[in-house]
Amino acid sequence: MNIKIQSVRFDADKKLINYVESKVGKLNQVADDILGAEVILRIDNSDSNDNKTAEIRIDIPRGTDIFAKKQSKTFEESIDLATGALRRQLKKFKEKKRN
Repeated sequence: MNIKIQSVRFDADKKLINYVESKVGKLNQVADDILGAEVILRIDNSDSNDNKTAEIRIDIPRGTDIFAKKQSKTFEESIDLATGALRRQLKKFKEKKRN
């Protein structure tokens, strides 16, 4: 799977990039027909502590995209929440495809 990572308003370090690749790569366990993923990490300009956003778009066959956007205090937590949401969406998509 091809994973593209963009960081907006900051430079992502290697540790964060490896974390993203690890978490998003594990989505292949749910659906093995994933073509690619695009991850956008963004720091919002809000004054609150929950200003780290992760947006993940998964490209699957038949022109369908699955998307999740989560915001929390750390990028790791945002990525965990987003990949969890994507995991649930992929399972639902597979169930629909079977029926």
